[in-house]
Amino acid sequence: MAKVLGLRPLTARSVVLSTLLGSHPPRLGARQFVRVGELFGIAEGTIRVALSRMVAAGDLVQADGAYELPERLVRRQARQDESRFPRTRPWEGAWEIAVITAERRAAPERAALRQAMSALRLAELREGTWLRPANLNRPRPEIVQRQCAFLTGRPEEDPAELAGTLWDLDGWAGTARELRASLDRAGSLAEQFTVSAAVLRHLLRDPLLPAELLPADWPGPELREHYERFETGFEHLLAEHIFA
Repeated sequence: MAKVLGLRPLTARSVVLSTLLGSHPPRLGARQFVRVGELFGIAEGTIRVALSRMVAAGDLVQADGAYELPERLVRRQARQDESRFPRTRPWEGAWEIAVITAERRAAPERAALRQAMSALRLAELREGTWLRPANLNRPRPEIVQRQCAFLTGRPEEDPAELAGTLWDLDGWAGTARELRASLDRAGSLAEQFTVSAAVLRHLLRDPLLPAELLPADWPGPELREHYERFETGFEHLLAEHIFA
């Protein structure tokens, strides 16, 4: 079940990274990370070794005695924040359609574009054509603007059926319900932290569709509410333990 839910072992690296991704601004000192580690029973030396290795691997940037997220993880934090607090607009039935117009792209560039399209929560209808309901407000990165042309249209078929073919809504919903229940059952702080990190990763895969295209019992809003209750409590705990 842990594998199905995307639960990952609690490590010094995961504690450091998840703490920074949840911090605004994402910047903490070594001593503050040591105090966070104390909450999970992680030794000071283990935390400091993890910090050094993460800097060497490019997962952290060290500046002026503190540690910050590199740009790629700042972008991940922005996507994570958007998944928690979606910037939606009223949906009037239109779909945004992206058609790839660039030719003879190198494999790394093709992979980067696919990643960017997925981050925009577009789904691939066929090779070179991506689409989604036009209900989100978010900027398009330069790589997308350079390689794609965007159109607006309305499908002739049932839009809810089209959404069901583009996204595995039943699968996402089933995992969301399991994660919500796991978060409720988690007893220790370590268990809560591990499940909450999996919740965030799952929310990143939420297509954020209009309510009109979702099942009546869609669990997205309730999963967010459960996560925010945990996050509020954890933020208070950090404030008392780290900054007291």
